[in-house]
Amino acid sequence: MNKFQTGLLAATAAFAMGVGSAQADITVGVAGPMTGQYASFGEQLAKGAEQAVKDINAKGGVLGEKLVLKKGDDACDPKQAVAVANQFVNDKVVFVAGHFCSGSSIPASAVYNEEGIVQISPASTNPKLTEQGFENVFRTCGRDDQQGPTAGDFLKAHFPGQKIAIIHDKTAYGKGLADETKSALNKAGVQEALYEAITAGEKDYSALVTKLKNEGIKIIYLGGYHTEAGLIIRQAKEQGLDARIVSGDALVSSEFASIAGPAGDGTLFTFSPDPRKNPEAAAVVKSFTDAGYNAEGYTLYTYGAVQAWAQAVEKAKSTDVDKVAKALKSGQFSTVLGPIGFDAQGDVSAPGYVMYEWKGGNYDYFKN
Repeated sequence: MNKFQTGLLAATAAFAMGVGSAQADITVGVAGPMTGQYASFGEQLAKGAEQAVKDINAKGGVLGEKLVLKKGDDACDPKQAVAVANQFVNDKVVFVAGHFCSGSSIPASAVYNEEGIVQISPASTNPKLTEQGFENVFRTCGRDDQQGPTAGDFLKAHFPGQKIAIIHDKTAYGKGLADETKSALNKAGVQEALYEAITAGEKDYSALVTKLKNEGIKIIYLGGYHTEAGLIIRQAKEQGLDARIVSGDALVSSEFASIAGPAGDGTLFTFSPDPRKNPEAAAVVKSFTDAGYNAEGYTLYTYGAVQAWAQAVEKAKSTDVDKVAKALKSGQFSTVLGPIGFDAQGDVSAPGYVMYEWKGGNYDYFKN
């Protein structure tokens, strides 16, 4: 064998070893609105996934292999979410922590189901996500049909006799949540004074505020996101409408306080018990704090999604979608959210929802 042949064989072997080691890594994804008006939530998901992958890799990875994280930006747009899902397929992703918006998670889930990718959404609350019959789809957050009744019961108990308007932004999340809250209120014998739809992304809600003033509205229940909530309550106060916004988990972003300013004080919203207060999360929260990041909102729900998947893979001894899905539905997992499991539909065994209040630029549990 001449030197050229020897060198060629050595180079070929080295290339093969390089490909083999690259293929040995396990590729996972995180998807959400990394850009656009809901980018603060995309950041929460990305930060949570990045830290989880970093911590898992520091302990030896999964099945002895390192995790490699891919990020997908869906901008909370359904078509873009499908494009992200297809890119993950091309990248050989075996697990996705995402998406954020229900309107993105639901269409993307069809791709993941078709291509054999486990999906665990940290934030999509529309019931349809886990009611499609897909064995590979899960969530670490609650559902709108849990969140809506919590809000409805709260409104009846705390604001008796006050005129309530129910507003939604036409999205799968916003309308779903508003309708669940409306249903709970109506079943409790409370009829809303106004039911309206708005367009997400608008900047001027003066016409809506005028309508609310004319109807004598005191409570504005919004099925929508923090951007619209902040603008509506600020413009309401500027126009002399003494009303209060009550909403859902999409207000769990410090951007709400930045948009609303002092007008946002007293705003209420439902969200699961704050995982930052869990003893199991203390070390992880400290890592974020030391890095100058507040692990608010869905940061730890994403971290917990990655933890649950990684533990299920170890239990299944495989990244195969069917084996991992079976493991997820048959076990308990130690996470920053506390011990969690998933039912046959893929919904988490979560503690439900509680009410929070914004005051002085921060949110905390509502104290009557």
